[in-house]
Order: sequence, then structure tokens, then C-alpha cells
Amino acid sequence: MSFATIRFELGEGVATLTLNRPDRLNSFTTEMHEEVAAALGTVESDPAIRALLLTGAGRGFCAGQDLNLREASAGGEFDAGAAIDRYYNPLVRRLRALRKPVIAAVNGPAAGAGANLAFACDIVLAARSASFLQAFCRIGLVPDTGGTWFLPRLAGSARALGMMLLGEPLPAATAAEWGLIWKVVDDEKLMSEARVLATKLAQGPTIGLGLIKEALNRSLVSTLDAQLDSERDLQRIAATSADFREGVTAFLEKRPARFTGR
Repeated sequence: MSFATIRFELGEGVATLTLNRPDRLNSFTTEMHEEVAAALGTVESDPAIRALLLTGAGRGFCAGQDLNLREASAGGEFDAGAAIDRYYNPLVRRLRALRKPVIAAVNGPAAGAGANLAFACDIVLAARSASFLQAFCRIGLVPDTGGTWFLPRLAGSARALGMMLLGEPLPAATAAEWGLIWKVVDDEKLMSEARVLATKLAQGPTIGLGLIKEALNRSLVSTLDAQLDSERDLQRIAATSADFREGVTAFLEKRPARFTGR
């Protein structure tokens, strides 16, 4: 597949999607949204792809929406809600619903929707020089791309409000300390470690990993009783997979499992 604003590469069961507008800190345009959506369609439909790695080109991860390319409505005003409905909300929903692990390698500043896009991923690695910025308050907007949902759950309301109301950059090390991300990595090691992690997940029991994602997503809006029922139902599905049978066989035979994602 050929793209103008992203790079999309496949190898060892991993799809690597690189936001590729480095001169604009990989900020989103309509074209980038459409290309990301097309790439995700391939990730969703191709069983050979068993993990997704998301990163940015150049010195930044993503600066959110490109404010120089706002599309005015017929009345001359920018309809931010329409852009959210058409692009940002579907993107977050697809990443969360994807039954494959999604790893973000945050290689530099992640601001606005770019920060919240990272938080929508399953595992976030960040370069030591990276930072996360809720930039919306600087231009009189409300955090979107799931930020008002992810941040209080990851870091607590006090820290979420501080980030959103003050709009100060949060260093990667602090983001890890607060539980916003999985791990901080030295800049020069970020992509190698992210690829090792993505490959490890792609070679794992990906049916079960996808069901783990679904269980965690359900838990965020479930009562204990409902969640216990979800665990039962998802476990039934997992136990019918070839990966489960291989995992048990490998355990009994005292050898490494050879999972196929089926």
C-alpha cells in the first residue's frame, strides 16, 4: 500500500504504522486520518498481522490536529465536533476494539489529540526525551480523542485536571511514575525495544491477548457481578482456541509454546 502521510510496513506478524509528517510534528490532516483508517482496515482483516506498532517520524510523535488546515463550514466557522465524529472518535474506538495488541512508541512530544491517541493504545513506551501535553486549554478547547476518559482512570482526577487546566508538558519519566505509560526507554533504544516487544506479542497467543483487551475494556464500565460473568464468557471463547491447546501441550511437554493466533 502506498501512502503520502504515513508509512505502513509489515514484518514478523507486526504492522508498523508511522505517522509521517515530520515537518508538522505529525499533526493530523484529513488525508492522514483517511490513510490511517485504511491501514487499520488491513490490520483488522489480515490474520497474519498479530500486533500493531504505532509511532511518529522525526522528532515528534504527534501534535494532534493541524490547526493550519482547518476546514470551515459553509457559514465560515470550523466545526470541531464534526471532525471528532468523523475521524478521532472512530480511530479511538477501532484501536480499543482491535483484538490485537497495540503498542505506541512515543519518540518525542505528544500533544493534544496526539497525547490521547498514545493513551488509547494498550502498551506505551516513551523515549526519555518525550513529553505529553494536554494543549487544548491553550486555545480554548476541551480535551478530546478520549482524553477526559483515559486520563482520570490512568492518573486520577487531580492529576488529570492539572494536566488539562494548566497545559504544562509532562515529562515521560513523570508519565511513567503516574501510571500513564508502561515504560521509559533511552531515546536511542526506543524503536529497537518497541519492535522486540511488538514481535513478542505477535508471537504470543493472540486470540487470548485480544480477549484480555476486551475484558479490561468491559471492566471499566462494569459492576463486579457483570465482570465475573464477562470473565466466564470470554474464558469459554479462549478455551476453544488452538493457542490454548498448544499452550497446555507445551506446558506438559516442558517446551516453548508455538502459538499461531488461531
